[in-house]
Amino acid sequence: MAGLAYTAAGGVVGAAVTTYVSRVHERRRLRADVMQQFHQITAVRDAVSDVVPRPTGRVGRGIGTQRRTASLELGVMAVLEDGADAERALRAAFSGLVVAALSAGVPRRVLDFAGGAEERALQCEAIRLADLRAGGVLGESLDVLVTACEEYRRATAQLLLQALWHPWQARCRMYGRLRGLRRAVDALHRRQQEAVAALTAELRGS
Repeated sequence: MAGLAYTAAGGVVGAAVTTYVSRVHERRRLRADVMQQFHQITAVRDAVSDVVPRPTGRVGRGIGTQRRTASLELGVMAVLEDGADAERALRAAFSGLVVAALSAGVPRRVLDFAGGAEERALQCEAIRLADLRAGGVLGESLDVLVTACEEYRRATAQLLLQALWHPWQARCRMYGRLRGLRRAVDALHRRQQEAVAALTAELRGS
């Protein structure tokens, strides 16, 4: 009887250890998938090479929003090195990130901020390239815009990584950080709108 008891206990412990190890491996796999998808979405902005006139009838929409993008307001389209539409590539990459991150337990609000930050970064790059084509009319305000955009992008990326690797700690601090990010994105949006207005006025006057 004692032998049977030890055998049964050993089987239960072994099954528990196997389940735990399996869950650890699964969490690692899910986290690796998120990191891979996140690197793909950040690579889109880095691969933007130019802006070209936007084809008639094209409608640019933000990720998860109904607002008009800066590139649409300027009548341009950001393109990658191979000539592909950067906004379309970003939306496809974001879709892959959503699937991977939700499977890993990352809150959707965190994903929306991270994806929105990458979209903002893409629009900032489109503004920078449009300004370059216009002869650099924005001056120092462009540097301020680019810096603010990169800081916002970095902050949302940190929130995503914390939610992925330290979910309990991130959950305790999430509401306060989200409030700060909302203030930051509102300020960034105003800067982008000011830059678009200045560029639009210059292009109309030329």
